[in-house]
Amino acid sequence: MISSQDIQNFFFLGIGGIGMSALARYFHQHGYPVSGYDRTPSALTREMEAEGIRITYVDDPAILHSQFSDNRAPSGLRTLNSRNTLVVRTPAVPEDSAIYTYLREQGFDIRKRSEVLGMVTREKKALCVAGTHGKTTTSTMLAHLLNPVNAFLGGISMNYGTNVLMDKESEYVVVEADEYDRSFHRLTPYISVVTAVDADHLDIYGTAEAYREAFAHYTSLITGALVMKHGIALEPRLQPGVKCYTYGEGGDFYAENIRVSEGQIVFDFHTPEDVVHDIELGVPVWVNIENAVAAMSVAWLVNKEKNIHYSLFINHLKEAVASFKGVQRRFNIHLNTPKVAYIDDYAHHPQEIATAIDSIRKVFPSRWLIGVFQPHLYTRTRDFADEFRKVLATMDECILLPIYPAREEPIPGVTSEMLGGKVVQKSELVDELKRRVAVSQEPVVVLTVGAGDIDRLVPAVAKGLSE
Repeated sequence: MISSQDIQNFFFLGIGGIGMSALARYFHQHGYPVSGYDRTPSALTREMEAEGIRITYVDDPAILHSQFSDNRAPSGLRTLNSRNTLVVRTPAVPEDSAIYTYLREQGFDIRKRSEVLGMVTREKKALCVAGTHGKTTTSTMLAHLLNPVNAFLGGISMNYGTNVLMDKESEYVVVEADEYDRSFHRLTPYISVVTAVDADHLDIYGTAEAYREAFAHYTSLITGALVMKHGIALEPRLQPGVKCYTYGEGGDFYAENIRVSEGQIVFDFHTPEDVVHDIELGVPVWVNIENAVAAMSVAWLVNKEKNIHYSLFINHLKEAVASFKGVQRRFNIHLNTPKVAYIDDYAHHPQEIATAIDSIRKVFPSRWLIGVFQPHLYTRTRDFADEFRKVLATMDECILLPIYPAREEPIPGVTSEMLGGKVVQKSELVDELKRRVAVSQEPVVVLTVGAGDIDRLVPAVAKGLSE
């Protein structure tokens, strides 16, 4: 096993993933030569290449010698070998990948992303956000409230245009704590939010009980404080001296006196000690009230620790929440005309889709809702088929795309058709939506949701609907 002081290079298998790219950028900006492999190019990989990170899209070990070990490469990359290179992998890259197989056979030290992220959380005070829903928005908002700070985010911040923030002077790091494959068990949280424990990833956990058990174990790793959503089905196992707070209705931190008018949401923020009046959401979506309360709760605890003058903190808090621009693919409104509004969201779990629909019904109460859903994973579609059918039925119209398989092989009998609604191919979607909007007798909201590659259709959908 390679020691930390011997690491001269990092090679990322699946570098285009949102979490992997954040780590890659972190080490690149800390002066390490960073390279990687991904199956297909994307806007994110092109950005990394522009920053100087070398990426191949060819699953051929020969590329490691021709592209990453020639005289054109920085000196550290000329000797990409097992003595000085740490390989970071994601389960999204299958184990029979040619490059993965080669690196394993050549004796490279291969670590999961969560292991490497765990190394970072042991070096700084980690402010982690865990939970089935809301992790990305809450952690991104928290990073914005505390910036300058270090942060590893699960989405692209609209304020900063990146998913990683760095500040060598800050003792804190904001981390989105992913429960998939029990990855968050490798972290050392200082303060952690837990937003929800609704069952997911049953291909890994098997049962809802095992899923919740993973969160209970996660809470035992916290060293400072837990901030959990009030009323969720979680019995924390905290170490002695670790404090527990709750947020949301009935909790230690909560929103009250919520006012919605003319595209604005304003509320009062209650802490265990006082009330902060007139918090205005920069992204006025109903679900962001809860996300903001969670993020502000952690910021409040950090401020007490740093002992910043309270009035200065409150002024900064209100300004930061109001200036928060959101996260890419988290309820992004791409078009809003009297005839049609178009919203895209990353929701891929039944409860997340229900939350997106609820927000739309509150923001656009009189509009006809046409939803487009791309199911993500055969196992998730199978395990939550009944829940998906129920929530999709609450839309006025539903269009389905074929299942996005990601890392999985097809499961016989598991298709998008089992969820109800008309299934169309991606190439047909824009024309299908234009037809439905054209025949509608009332103003329309189009919502696209899913965690696969549906995001690559967003520009075409927005352009088509604007016509």
